[in-house]
Amino acid sequence: MNGFLGSKPVVTTDPAKLEQQAKSKMTPKAFNFLAGGSGERATVDANRLAFQQWKIVPRMLRGSEPRDLSITLFGKKYPTPIMIAPIGFQNIFHKDAETGVAGVASELGIPYVMSMNSYSTVEEVGTASKNNDRWFQLYWPPSDYMTIQILERAKAAGFNVLVVTLDAFTLGWRPWDLDEGYMPANMPRFPNTTPTKVPNGTVVRDVPPPPAGNGTGDASPFKWDQYFSPPPSWDRLKFLRQHWPGPILLKGIQHPDDAEQALTAGMNGIIVSNHGGRQADGGIGSLDALPEIVEAVGGKMTVLFDSGVRTGADVIKALSLGANGVLIGRPWAYGLGIGGKEGAKAVLRGILAQVEINMSIAGIKSVKECNRSVLRRLGYYGSGGNLSSN
Repeated sequence: MNGFLGSKPVVTTDPAKLEQQAKSKMTPKAFNFLAGGSGERATVDANRLAFQQWKIVPRMLRGSEPRDLSITLFGKKYPTPIMIAPIGFQNIFHKDAETGVAGVASELGIPYVMSMNSYSTVEEVGTASKNNDRWFQLYWPPSDYMTIQILERAKAAGFNVLVVTLDAFTLGWRPWDLDEGYMPANMPRFPNTTPTKVPNGTVVRDVPPPPAGNGTGDASPFKWDQYFSPPPSWDRLKFLRQHWPGPILLKGIQHPDDAEQALTAGMNGIIVSNHGGRQADGGIGSLDALPEIVEAVGGKMTVLFDSGVRTGADVIKALSLGANGVLIGRPWAYGLGIGGKEGAKAVLRGILAQVEINMSIAGIKSVKECNRSVLRRLGYYGSGGNLSSN
């Protein structure tokens, strides 16, 4: 209520203005890296247009208080249905970077998904997370040796859920970065890929390890061929299962057949995502893919969602179309760029406030009540561009 009492927020509460405020505060290269998409950004726009065609139907006098925003994932109860999506190189947005945002996640009690491409180490983020759950996102290298040592470090730092990104083995065509000649991966510190001891008896496809760093910080310069290569086959998921004891989710699923493959492969969950429109150009909106995928897996695995989420209303729409939880990406990163960790926290708290307000207006007492009856699909199409987001 401070905004109504003369105390203006540092970070705008208007989702349509958030991106522009971030642009005014961040360096051009950092902003373009965060806000840019693939090609003409058609998939970025499709993500927003997909949300705009679904509308929430208000309901009256349904006794929707107190409201319960909690969800349960992999046997653990969380106070809200949102999570922090993995975004790398947060140091280019603000010095608070990954450790600052991990601390915010701990304060809010929501999972923080740490990108492998973080400037902070898994050990630093693990400490900043305190008693909060720690999820680790893997860009699956072609080297078994490197994969094992990355996973071993994450496990040792207390990470218990593995998120494997599948849609970035080929890097998308990103004009906003290409025109700047900029890629933050080309930095001297790439700390989460330095070797550790491989468990005795482990059979790996390639014996020579990459050049060693000190195991906790500095590492050798980024080498594209160590991280981007032809993707592995579905049967290679057995290798990850062998080396990760906790839940494994596959991120980047857009087709129901791939969701069924993940289920057959014994994965614990999937994340319906198109990388925020940063990979495929001319792709479908991620929300358009969600209902078919939910139907395909039939409640037999956890289905999380990201790409295009900007508001609390968006969260309700994704939940009502079958998602078990929703990852927030660009919005909190814009907040980080504007005001550091406090800016990120303000954005996340704002989204949660919007979730609760919209639940009240729609007569929804619990997140469990979010289903298709909450929504109507209508042809209200706009440009989508003013709300582009992950």
